[in-house]
Amino acid sequence: MNHLQQKPAIGISIGDLNGIGTELIIKTFSDQRMLELCTPVIFGSNKVINFYRKSAADIPLNYQNIKDLSRINPKQLSIFNCWEEDVAIQPGQLTEAGGKYAIKSLKAAAEALKENKIQGLVTAPIHKNNTQSPDFNFTGHTPYLKQLFGVNDVLMLMVAGNFRVGLVTEHLPVKEVAAHITRENILSKLAILHGSLIRDFGIDKPKIAVLGLNPHAGDEGLIGKEEETIIKPAIKEARYKHLVMGPYSADAFFARQQYEKFDAVLAMYHDQGLIPFKSLAISEGVNFTAGLPAIRTSPDHGTAFDIAGKNKADHSSFLAAIYECLDIINRRNIYRENNKNPLKKVTSVILANAVDEKIEESTDTEP
Repeated sequence: MNHLQQKPAIGISIGDLNGIGTELIIKTFSDQRMLELCTPVIFGSNKVINFYRKSAADIPLNYQNIKDLSRINPKQLSIFNCWEEDVAIQPGQLTEAGGKYAIKSLKAAAEALKENKIQGLVTAPIHKNNTQSPDFNFTGHTPYLKQLFGVNDVLMLMVAGNFRVGLVTEHLPVKEVAAHITRENILSKLAILHGSLIRDFGIDKPKIAVLGLNPHAGDEGLIGKEEETIIKPAIKEARYKHLVMGPYSADAFFARQQYEKFDAVLAMYHDQGLIPFKSLAISEGVNFTAGLPAIRTSPDHGTAFDIAGKNKADHSSFLAAIYECLDIINRRNIYRENNKNPLKKVTSVILANAVDEKIEESTDTEP
């Protein structure tokens, strides 16, 4: 059996112990059909799993405990115990322990991913306030994985079917965003996005839309100069390598469904991209870290402390993150096979309306 046919091992980091992560895991893997698609390995503690099973007593969950990843059973859910001690679990509370053990889980799972002991990683939500420490000085999963894998840059890419939104900047205060909108940053994100659309999503000639930073994409310099001095020159330079258009006024772009004409959208900052994405994806969004040599996805929501421990969490986005992880593993394997044998043409995903287009030298700011 070659690697295109094998059932991949997917690692699951447990997230904040007091959030909804464990409930999502229990609901997802109580469905035995998941074992037909992957070999799941939860990095955490069986004590945490058992605590949350009490609030979901009608949900069956069968698993084995392991301390050695070579003991993974492909026919069973495995829990890799990252700690043995008892930990105080307080659903809905932001506690030091909740963050500390979330990072223990994440680090163990990420190291297993880096060492190729698992083929993909799906991360349950963490909270930024209780994960900061001298050993974890990161604003989230994405910058941590960037450093761990030693890559120059990565891209936070939100995915829901054929709707994809990448970000130039991620978790920054709004007052600091403009300083990070540079030609170099835009070109770097575009290169990662273009490569990922080909390798990870099977799109032969990706078409990318770039949003402006300011209202109305600057109105030709009347409402901010970044479009004229930074974004447009970057787009023009990128056109020598990529099918890229813009800058578009963000409000009109999404209101007029212009995103449907593109394979991906590059937004300038967090809320500009994520508010329309989450509004349109409706609980099926996935956060994918593009640019890594390994594959990591997560649901597009947070710890949801307000409903933690109440058996109210919707696991749709978490389930979508697992499916997307598996799909990207498969498409990446196909891409590798094609490159090994250039005479063998296999394309996994081509949008029906993806046609060759000549990019005009100038683009209207309004779509």
